[in-house]
Order: sequence, then structure tokens, then C-alpha cells
Amino acid sequence: MEMREERYLTFALGKGRLASKTLELFEKIGITCEEMKDKSSRKLIFENREKKLRFFLAKGPDVPTYVEYGAADFGVVGRDTVLEENRNVYEVLDLGFGKCRMCVCGPESARELLQHHERIRVASKYPGIAKDYFYNKKHQTVDIIKLNGSVELGPLVGLSDVIVDIVETGSTLRENGLEVLEEICPLSARMIVNPVSMQMETERVKDLVNRLKEQIGA
Repeated sequence: MEMREERYLTFALGKGRLASKTLELFEKIGITCEEMKDKSSRKLIFENREKKLRFFLAKGPDVPTYVEYGAADFGVVGRDTVLEENRNVYEVLDLGFGKCRMCVCGPESARELLQHHERIRVASKYPGIAKDYFYNKKHQTVDIIKLNGSVELGPLVGLSDVIVDIVETGSTLRENGLEVLEEICPLSARMIVNPVSMQMETERVKDLVNRLKEQIGA
């Protein structure tokens, strides 16, 4: 079998805590990227020439887009983003960090609105997830209002009856007189792969995923 020149495998990492956690995990399986540790660097793409790997940081919601279009072979991003963006990618691994849950939250008084299938207003940064949950799982018609931040304000100012949002500890909710009314799904960081890379680079992809799995298991 002729040796072909291995092409670079490219990773799109969600900026912030997710990226640093991912790089920590990669270091444990011997994949380092020294260039990324230089905080003063203005570079956008970082390479590990020896292992033919390339890394770049992207805004969370853009990660599945880079992966779907093959601009990155792999992506690491929260499951909330994978679900919301709903791109044509394979989810291959739960990395186990960034654990939280997607929930319907609101004041206790809104609980009964969720029982009777009446039309209610739902505010969320995640209109796709909210719509899927209410229409396909609860079969409840709702008006979904997209907000970009401080979603908890929705019920407090009368914009919405409930919100769909990520809950980690629930302390922000409690401080504002809101609570988790229903749980939609558990979330954590996921690794996604481009479908073509999955076929063309099966061995390298499997090898990497298996090594990460063992490390997470350990």
C-alpha cells in the first residue's frame, strides 16, 4: 500500500472554557498545541506539524457550520448548540464536561399553563430547541420569542410566560423567583465530525475518538 501524504485534520473549538478544557483533555492523550498557549498571539489558526493537526477557535454557534461545510473535520461545542444549529454532522463523543441541562423555567404560577396545552409565550436564546420541545414532544402551540441574553427577564417583565434556558445550579433562577418547571434534556460538551471526513479518514477519526474515550473513562 503506497504511503500517501497525510492531510491535516482540523478542529474547530468553541471559544472560552470549552476550548481550554478540550485542550487539557487532548494533552492527556499526547496532543499538544504549544502555539495556542501564547495568549498574546494574534494568530487565528494553530498547528501541530508533527501530528498534522490544526486548531482554530470559533464562536460556539458557528462550530457546527464549519464542521458541516468541511472547513473543520472535528468540532467541540455544547450539545445545546448542536441541537439548536441542527447541522448535518455526526455527534461522536460526549466529552463529559460542561454538564448542565436545558429546562423550561418560570414562576411557580406558570406550571399549570404547561398542563393544559393553552397557547403561551416562551422566551429563549434557543428557539429551535424550544419549538421542537413544545411542538413535537408536548404538542402545545406556543409563541416563541428569541432573546439574546438575560432570558430570565422574560417572565419578570411580562414578555413571556416561561423561558427555555440552560440551567447549571439554578441560583440565578431562584434569586429571581423562578424555578425549573420541566427538564428538556441533559447537556454537555460534544465532539462532532464532518460526514465526509468520517468516511475518508475513518481510521484516524476512530483512533482519536477511542483514545479520548479511554481517557474520559479513566
